Amino acid sequence: MRSFEKSLDELYSYTAHVDQLNTTVSTVNVGWHIEHSSLVIIKIVESVVKSDPKKYKWKFNIKRSFVFFLKKFPRGKAKAPDIVMPKQLEKTDFPALLIKTKEAIKKLDEAGHNQFFLHPFFGNLNKKDTFIMLDIHTKHHLQIVKDIIIK
Repeated sequence: MRSFEKSLDELYSYTAHVDQLNTTVSTVNVGWHIEHSSLVIIKIVESVVKSDPKKYKWKFNIKRSFVFFLKKFPRGKAKAPDIVMPKQLEKTDFPALLIKTKEAIKKLDEAGHNQFFLHPFFGNLNKKDTFIMLDIHTKHHLQIVKDIIIK
């Protein structure tokens, strides 16, 4: 199992705390972070699967290079697009969302090397870079969830 998938499983291990909120850490609760992380994976994979690998073009991007080097996103610097904004699921809905998320990961595994999606800050991300970005993103929200619960 990849680090990315372990992080996802760990994130979902906190579903008992979906209603927990600590506004000194985040303005939204644990459930929001879990649901958002899954929506990001699902929506990005949908985009990758639909992409035409012949249209993929790599271009240097300083923001991508910086984040990929640090393996970390700065907190509070970006706003999630509406398409990945959570609807605030019920606690009982999370197991089904995890299954759907893992199915999306399998689809990404099956995608071609140069299938891609256009990230608003990082530009075109092929399959390999998509996995890197999703790993960093999932760990980012996992750390926020841990901070909400612990602090």
